[in-house]
Amino acid sequence: MSRSESLDPDSGDGGGRPPAMGPDSPLGRAVWRLRSRGCWDDAAELLTPYAQQHPQAAIGRAGLLVERCMFTSDGWQAAEDALRLAEAVARVDDERGAAACERGQLAYAATVLGVRDRTDEARAALGRAAALLAPNAPGRALLDFRRGLLAENLSDTPESARAAYRRAHAGATSRGDLLLCSFTWRHLAGLSVREGELADARHGFAESLRLREELGFLVGMAPALASLADVEPEPTATRLREEAARLFRLLGGVPSWLADHLPLPRSPDTRDARHEPNEPDESQAPDGGDGRGGPGRPNTGTPRTTATD
Repeated sequence: MSRSESLDPDSGDGGGRPPAMGPDSPLGRAVWRLRSRGCWDDAAELLTPYAQQHPQAAIGRAGLLVERCMFTSDGWQAAEDALRLAEAVARVDDERGAAACERGQLAYAATVLGVRDRTDEARAALGRAAALLAPNAPGRALLDFRRGLLAENLSDTPESARAAYRRAHAGATSRGDLLLCSFTWRHLAGLSVREGELADARHGFAESLRLREELGFLVGMAPALASLADVEPEPTATRLREEAARLFRLLGGVPSWLADHLPLPRSPDTRDARHEPNEPDESQAPDGGDGRGGPGRPNTGTPRTTATD
C-alpha cells in the first residue's frame, strides 16, 4: 500500500546510497509519521543528510516543505531553498521533471493562498515537468493532478480539470498511490458539487475521507470532514464540522486556511497532536467512517476547501 510516490524514493543499500525510503522501510515510516501529523520540518530533516548527493532525497525533502507551505501558508523561503537544491542535484529528466513539478506546486500555493501571484511561473514549471517526465514515470500522476489544480482554480476550466484529475486518479490507482487517490477523489467531488451532482460529491468526499483514515493522514482529515459536511444534510453536517474543528485544534490550527470555515470553541487543555503519536481515536470519522445519514437538506454551496489541498 503506497502513500505518496513523490516521497518514496527507491534506493538500494551500499555504495554511499541512502537507505531505502519506501513506505515500509524504517526511514520511510519515520518520514510518514511526521508528515501525516503536520511535522514537515522534522520529516524534511530526516532527509537532509542525503539531499546534497541524492536527487530523490532532495526532491522528497523539497516536496515536504512545499506541502508545509500549502497547509500553513508559511515556510516559503525554506521551500525555495530546498527546491533550488533539488534542481541543482537532479541528473536525469525524470528527476528534473519531479523538481519542476514541485516548483509548479509552490508557485500555485503562493497564488491560491494570496501570498503572491505566481500563476505564470506555476504554468511554466508544470509545462516543463510535462516535457521532462516520461508517460510512465512515477511522478506523472501527481503532475496530472497538479495541472488539474491549475485548470480548476487559476484558469477556471473545470472540464480540463476533470480530465486531468481522472488521468491522475487512473495513474494513482494503477500504482497503488492511495494518498494521491484521496486527493483526486476530493477534487473530482468538488467538481461534482459545481454541477449539482450531490450524490457523486458525497461519494467522492466520503472515499477521500476513508482513504485518509486508512492511511493515517491526520493532517488531511479535517479538510476532508469539512468538505463532506458541506454536502451532507443536518444533523450530520454539524457533527462532521465539529469533528473537523476538533482535529484542527488538536493539530495546532493546521491547515491554516480552514480556520474561518469551522466552529472553533477554545479549550484550555487543547493539545498539539503533531508530537503525540499515541493520541487515541484521531483517525476515526463520525457515523462509522462516511458521515452519511440524517434528516434535512444538504448544503448545496460549493465546498470552500478544495482549492488548497
